[in-house]
Amino acid sequence: MSKKNTIMMEAQEIALRINGKDLVVNVKPSLLLIDLIRDELLLKGTKPGCLEGECGACTVLVDGNAVNSCMFLAVNAHGKEIVTIEGLSTVDEPLDPVQKALVAHGAVQCGFCSPGMAMSIKAFKAECDAMNTVPTSGEIKKAIEGNLCRCTGYVKIVEAVESLFEESEE
Repeated sequence: MSKKNTIMMEAQEIALRINGKDLVVNVKPSLLLIDLIRDELLLKGTKPGCLEGECGACTVLVDGNAVNSCMFLAVNAHGKEIVTIEGLSTVDEPLDPVQKALVAHGAVQCGFCSPGMAMSIKAFKAECDAMNTVPTSGEIKKAIEGNLCRCTGYVKIVEAVESLFEESEE
């Protein structure tokens, strides 16, 4: 291996904010964000699914946007704010309203897709709130189309998302 290739493989220092905590970590240029989250930071809520960006199980928020962490290099998280499923809860509120809605509507069964689904819904809800709009069921379906669920058939998931907007209208 040439010296040039060796240098490219060296770890790089990145600074990021994850679930409200500022961190500085050393990462190899090829490390995926999901691997940083699960293997280095030991946050196991983000699930590896297809590892091809197709199923959405690994969805996290990067600066408020839903991102498949299996397709996002950790070095690209430098200077960014990352929120994983663990970052949705607080001491006072162990479940985020999105999570509460999913549970209340029976929209979780095996739970494998639930973290990624919740993160996509969280980003979508924030987008709708910013535009002061209430989405149609078709818009909700479009927003979660990158998250695959093999258990619920999506009806209950869509109902859960709709309930988030009904509650905010009151």
